[in-house]
Amino acid sequence: MLWIAVAALGASALGVLAFSRGEEPSVLWFVVAAICVYALGYRFYSRFIANSVLELDDAHVTPAIRLDNGRDYVPTPKWITFGHHFAAIAGPGPLVGPVLAAQFGYLPSTLWIIIGAVLGGCVQDFVILGYSLKRDGRSLGRMASDEIGPVAGFTALVGVLMIMVILIAVLGLVVVNAMKHSAWATSTVAATIPIAMLVGIYMTHLRPGRLVEGSVLGVGLVMLAVFGGRYVEGWRIGHYFVMEAPQLSVWIIGYGFLASVLPIWLLLAPRDYLSAFIKIGTIIALALGIVAMHPPALMPPLTQFTNGLGPVFGGKVFPFAFITVACGAISGFHSLIASGTTPKMLEHERDARLIGYGAMLMESFVAVMAMIAAVMLQPGVYFAINSPAGVVGTGPAAAEKISSWGYAVTDAHMQELAADVGETSLYARTGGAPSLAVGMAHIFSSSLGGKAVMALWYHFAIMFEALFILSTLDAGTRVARFMLQDLLGHLYAPLGDSASYVNIVATSALIVSAWGYFLYFGTIDPFGGINSLWPLFGIANQMLATIALCVATSAMIRSGKARYAYVTLIPLVWLVAVTMTAGFEKILSSMPNVGFLAHAAALAAEAGGSGVSAARVAEINRLIWNDRIDTAMTAFFIAVVAIVLVDSARVWARLILGSGGGASNAQQAAA
Repeated sequence: MLWIAVAALGASALGVLAFSRGEEPSVLWFVVAAICVYALGYRFYSRFIANSVLELDDAHVTPAIRLDNGRDYVPTPKWITFGHHFAAIAGPGPLVGPVLAAQFGYLPSTLWIIIGAVLGGCVQDFVILGYSLKRDGRSLGRMASDEIGPVAGFTALVGVLMIMVILIAVLGLVVVNAMKHSAWATSTVAATIPIAMLVGIYMTHLRPGRLVEGSVLGVGLVMLAVFGGRYVEGWRIGHYFVMEAPQLSVWIIGYGFLASVLPIWLLLAPRDYLSAFIKIGTIIALALGIVAMHPPALMPPLTQFTNGLGPVFGGKVFPFAFITVACGAISGFHSLIASGTTPKMLEHERDARLIGYGAMLMESFVAVMAMIAAVMLQPGVYFAINSPAGVVGTGPAAAEKISSWGYAVTDAHMQELAADVGETSLYARTGGAPSLAVGMAHIFSSSLGGKAVMALWYHFAIMFEALFILSTLDAGTRVARFMLQDLLGHLYAPLGDSASYVNIVATSALIVSAWGYFLYFGTIDPFGGINSLWPLFGIANQMLATIALCVATSAMIRSGKARYAYVTLIPLVWLVAVTMTAGFEKILSSMPNVGFLAHAAALAAEAGGSGVSAARVAEINRLIWNDRIDTAMTAFFIAVVAIVLVDSARVWARLILGSGGGASNAQQAAA
C-alpha cells in the first residue's frame, strides 16, 4: 500500500508538470515527481537487475580483493567508493545541460531527466559496473573486444579514446572558466589536494578502517577551506590565486597527471570522497531551500523555441533537448568510470547496486535542482544571461530584443541583479554556469541571510561548480590511461602491463599531453580551439552510451540472459535515434545555427563581402576551419557507432540463433 501511494503521488506530480498551461506550478512538484520515481526505480527495478540479470553475490571475490596491488586495485569501504564514483561521474552535464535545455521550456527536459535516468542512465551505469566486476575490472574497450569481437573492440577503443580526450579537455575548460580570476574558487580547490592526501594517509596507514574519524577530519578541513577561501584574496599571498586562464590550465594539467599516477588511495579516492560531501550537501541544502521557498516555475512548460530557432543554441526540441541535458539522464562517460576505477575498488559485489544505480539517481536529482534554479528565474533574465551577444547584443538593445519575444526584461533590472551578485554585467554569460549560480544564490540568500549576502552565495556557487567538475576530470584522466594501456597492449603486449610503473607514468603523460594541448590552446584562442568542439560534447557523450549499451547487451546474451535484453535494448534504441539524428543534422542541416557546413558557408559568404576587415577575415577563416574539424569528428563518431552497432547485431543474431552460444571469453577464462 505504501508503494502504491508513492506511485500515485509521483504520477500526480508528473501530471501537474505535464498539463499545466497558463499557470505557474510550484517547483515542489519537480522535487516530488523526482523522489517518487527514483524511489520506485531503486526499490524495484534495480533489485530486479541485481538479482535476475547480474546475479550479484557477495560470496564472489571481487577484483579489488583478488588483484589487490595497492595502486589501482585497492579494496575500499563502500561509502568511500560511492563518494569517489559519484564525484567522478557528476561533472558539468547535470549542472549545465538542464540549464541550457530550459530554452525549450521545463517540460521536455524534466521528463527526460527523471524517466530517462531510471530506465537509461542508471541501467547503463549499473549493468556495465556489474559486468566489469565479473571480468576483473576490465575497461569498456576491452569488454567490447571480449563480448562483441576484435573489430568492434578495436573500433570502440580508438573511438572512445578520441572522444575521451575531447571530453576531458572540455571539462578542463569549464573548470578554468569557473575559477579564473577567483582567489576563493582557486584556493579552495587547491586546498582539497593536500587535505585529500592527509586523509588518504590517515585512513590507510595511521588509523586503518577508521572511516568516521577520517571523514570528520577531511570534511572539517574542506569546510574550513570553503568558508576561509573568501578571505584569501585579501592576504599577502592572495594574488597567487588570482590566475589568468592559460596559467590556470597548466596547473590543472599538472593535477591531472598527479591524479593518474599516484596510488588511488592517496589522492583520487579521498579527494573525490570529500568532494562528494560538498556536492551532496550543497544539493540537499538547495533542495531544502526550494522546499522552504517553494517558488513558482516562471518558465513556461514549452517555449516557441522548440522550432529550432532558439537563441541559446540551435536545433529543434528533438533531438537537441536530449543531447543537451546529457549526463542528467544518461552519460556514456559514466560507463568508463563504471568499467575503470570503481570496479577495482569494490569489496562486495552487491554494493554495485547502491553505487552503480544509486549514484546515477543522485546525479539525476542534481539535474532536477539545476533545472529548478533555471526555471525559477524570470524568463527574460534567463535569456539575457544565456543568449550570446552576437544574437541579442548587450545592454538596452538586448533587453529590448528579448522583450520582443514576449519575455519582459529591462536593462535596469539586469544592472541591479549584476550588482547584487558582485558582477559588472550578466549579459551574454553563456554556458549555463552563471545563470545556475544566480538561481542558486537566489535560493540560498532567500533562505539564509537575505539579499545582503547574495554575492557571497553567488561566488560560493561558482566555486561549487568548479569543485564539482574537477572530480570528473581527474577520474576521467585515470580511466583514459587504462584505455590507452589496453590499446597499446593490442600492438605490443608488454605496453599493456598495468602493473608497470614506467607504463603508468608514460601513458599518463601521453593522455595528459593530449587533452592538455586542446585545453591550453582553447584558453588562449577565444574564437576556436576546444571552444568550437563544445557542440560535440553532448553528441559524443551519448554515442559513448550507445557503445556501452551494445557491450552490455552482448554480455547479457552471452551469459544466457537474452530474455532480459530489453533492459538495455530500450535505452539503446532511443539513443541510436537521438544521436544519429543529431549527428546528421549537425553535418547536413541547412540552418547555419545548426549545421557545421551551413555555418561555414555563411561565414565564407561574409568573408567574401565588401568592407570586411582583415582581422575579421582571419577570424572567419579560423572559425571555418573549426567547423570543418567539427564536421570530420562528428562523421568519425557516427562511423564508430555504426561499426559497433552492426558488429553487435551480427553477434546477437548468431548467439540467439544458437550457432555461437555459450559463455563469453572472460567467463570461460574465469571458469
